[in-house]
Amino acid sequence: MTSVLGISLLGLALMAGPTMAFLSIRDGVSTHVSITRTAVLQKVAEACRVVAKKDGHEFQPTGSSPEELVQACLGPTATGEVSGVNFLSALQKIYKQNGLVDHYFVNSAPHHFNSEAFLQGRALITEGMVAIKANIREQNFQAARETLGRVLHTLQDFYSHSNWVELGYTEPYTNLIHPDMLLENLADVNTATCSDCASGTCPNPILPNILKEKKLTSGYMETSSTKPKGKCSHGGTANLDSTVPHGGINKDVPRSDNVALHNAAVNAATAASRELLEDIRSAAGDNDFLRMMGIARSSVVCFVIDTTGSMSDEIDEARELVYRIIDSRKGTQDEPSEYILVPFNDPSFGPMIRTTDPDKMKKEISELKVNGGGDIPEMCLSGLQLALTGAPDYSEIYVFTDAPPKDIILKDTIVALVGNTKSSVSYLLTRKSRRRRRSLGASPFEDYKDLALASGGLAIQVLKTELPDATDVILDTSTSALVTVLQRTRNPGKQETFPFLLDESLQNVTIYITGTSITFTLTNPAGVSQSNTEASGKLGTIQTVGNLRRVRLNADKQTGTWQININSNQPYTFKVTGQSTITFIYDFVESFKGPHPGFAVLSGRPQAGQPATLMISVMGRKGPSFMTLGYIGLVTVSGPEAVTKGTMTDMGVGNILVTVDEVPEGEFVVILRGTDKVSNTEFQRQSTTQMSVSKVNIQAVVDSSAEPGKAFKLPFSVMTQGSGGQFHISARNDRNFSMSYPSSLTLTTGKYTNDTLTITPPASTPSGTDVTLTVEAKSSSGADSNYIVLRLSVVTKITDFVQPLCEVVSVLADDCPQDVSQCGPFQWELSANLTDGNGTGIERISLQQGDGTLSYTSLSAPIIQANYNASCCSQIVEFVAVDKVGNVGKCYQSIVHLGGPPALTLSLPLWLCLLVSAFVMRP
Repeated sequence: MTSVLGISLLGLALMAGPTMAFLSIRDGVSTHVSITRTAVLQKVAEACRVVAKKDGHEFQPTGSSPEELVQACLGPTATGEVSGVNFLSALQKIYKQNGLVDHYFVNSAPHHFNSEAFLQGRALITEGMVAIKANIREQNFQAARETLGRVLHTLQDFYSHSNWVELGYTEPYTNLIHPDMLLENLADVNTATCSDCASGTCPNPILPNILKEKKLTSGYMETSSTKPKGKCSHGGTANLDSTVPHGGINKDVPRSDNVALHNAAVNAATAASRELLEDIRSAAGDNDFLRMMGIARSSVVCFVIDTTGSMSDEIDEARELVYRIIDSRKGTQDEPSEYILVPFNDPSFGPMIRTTDPDKMKKEISELKVNGGGDIPEMCLSGLQLALTGAPDYSEIYVFTDAPPKDIILKDTIVALVGNTKSSVSYLLTRKSRRRRRSLGASPFEDYKDLALASGGLAIQVLKTELPDATDVILDTSTSALVTVLQRTRNPGKQETFPFLLDESLQNVTIYITGTSITFTLTNPAGVSQSNTEASGKLGTIQTVGNLRRVRLNADKQTGTWQININSNQPYTFKVTGQSTITFIYDFVESFKGPHPGFAVLSGRPQAGQPATLMISVMGRKGPSFMTLGYIGLVTVSGPEAVTKGTMTDMGVGNILVTVDEVPEGEFVVILRGTDKVSNTEFQRQSTTQMSVSKVNIQAVVDSSAEPGKAFKLPFSVMTQGSGGQFHISARNDRNFSMSYPSSLTLTTGKYTNDTLTITPPASTPSGTDVTLTVEAKSSSGADSNYIVLRLSVVTKITDFVQPLCEVVSVLADDCPQDVSQCGPFQWELSANLTDGNGTGIERISLQQGDGTLSYTSLSAPIIQANYNASCCSQIVEFVAVDKVGNVGKCYQSIVHLGGPPALTLSLPLWLCLLVSAFVMRP
């Protein structure tokens, strides 16, 4: 809570750790990160336990690392390695957005529940929850995560910045997440709330009458000219008001005078976070809730396929490939968690088809038809843009085409999206014959090669007859736990030896070399060598297809330093991959000042002329405690090779803050080395996405949803540390929504210039649609540029905030014996009526707790009759009713014996329960 939080590092770590931007959790300080982490992991574990039980296995993690949690959630029937990278990436996305509230909205009272802005703060929470539920309904999980992080920050701040715990309340204020419930007993603007605290460290400066009357208030951070007389200040080192009353009431950090209040605020904020997550989980269902949290097998199969007339062979091969992936990987950890298909031709592209159902993907790809074309260039980059914005971060995307791009204007946008998502794009580029290649010119696919290089992917050129052999690359890389050990490119080509380190955890190690007129020799740590002329040798098997050499190392590979000597006078690329749970994710960050200083994640390129700062999170087979890092640096992929070592600060739990004083010129990647304590072997990993620095900086933030049919205004700012002058502004979105923005801005060195982009979603846009915006600023000479990538949710304004009602009609449990050990032969029954009143109607009813059978009448009926039958051994039932806008109502019943005859506990109607809750919680 920089805000129940000490100083937040934007939530870039799983837990707080000892460093200048965190206060140690071991010293008793809790952060937004630790509060969010505690709540999220508990709800994820609960959902995993339910899903595992339905799948017929127990949820029994062997440890607390992301890898072990994901492995236990997916279950023992799926064999093989599983990576926790998607889970950790999703958690980090939530944490980062949580922390951004302190950066971009530090002076916004509603975002922090300061200055008694209770109604406005509650509106941010409830509107955000509507957007999250709508996003999940549309399978837009990345947008849901971002909004969730921001909403949780505001909710958590309530308990640190208000006097809720001073009033004696220990449970969450449920009304904050239910807009149909009143916020009552709020102190009005003329009511004094605090006494003066000259020392600034008074235990509780709240006035006695405020405490007695249970009036709700919060501290002010404004200057004395805007702070009403007698109001509480925020207090602490961040206090901006030194006038009477002095002191403050925030419980951001524990002090000698407020330890008990700080701890109470932490506990209440954690419970409130769990309550909000439970509401979202109930609305989404366990499976989609877990997908939103990144609990899934790591592999996502994503195809972007040219469907013009000349592509029938490629479509046939892609179809067969999908069938092979689906049929061969079912029940393994390499079974794709999602399938994405984006067709394109000329002049159309899309729609993006995404599904978790393999049979649906078989059907979709079987129905692809070739049509159009004739002028060779196609709308390839438009289709790729859809895939990059729809696929999860760190995805492997495969493009099938035989023609250069017509929409080359999107090239910079694709580079921006690749940098933002860190996804890898590989191209399978085909031609009917060498004669056709000459007719198109020497390098018709040069732009694709550039984009593949920028993303760390491959550009494979083959004849159409060779395509079946080339698709083995997709079988290699569309797997769980894929990592890159080393990747380099040389243009022009030259003879060079590349060393690389293989560790014990690596499996299915494969080397890819693309280029022409290439010879190479591979040597293992023992000095055994194999040349490119040996298709099957002592070290592995070599396959040549088109411009690709694929070397698959034997399973008995040696650990240690290998090397490969490559010789060619033509451009070439070299890449070593494998499967391993040892991996890392990273972000470039920048520090920010203010009342709650920290670090903000950069959307675009790091700033030139200053040290680069990265936050790196490392994962291993049993978590980060089983690994030590010895080296992290930035290295150029294209020669001559330049390496810059970073200074590491351990943030705890596998999170490292890295500062690099001098960034290599040109394009660079992140490389790290360390030791795996499980096997006691050294490992090496490399990021795939190439980055570079820029003197241009763009700032913009999205903190609300757009409405269908209404213009949405997005302020943005641009600044350059280089030469001022005219800068070209371009903006694009993946939905082709209408936009207006300035085509250029005149920049003054070191000063931000402000303007506004306006985007208007069509009135027919489905609620929950997410839009990815890319804004780029480029100097008039084109020598320098930067970008920012933002997600905007389009959500239909709703007026139905009332949960479905549940009234238990009868409970027949008289046959259940008092001795639970004798329960086996006996049954009990429950009947209930459910209705949504004048709301949107109940859309789904599901069993949340209980081992019995739930049945119900038609959901379209005004009153739905539900019946539940269970063994007397299963003594609790809870089922959930969700209406069409995501409001959640619950029925709960227990027949637990409290001594004497069987208990007959009738659940109260939900509306009455809510009234009771509102009365109990009312300040």
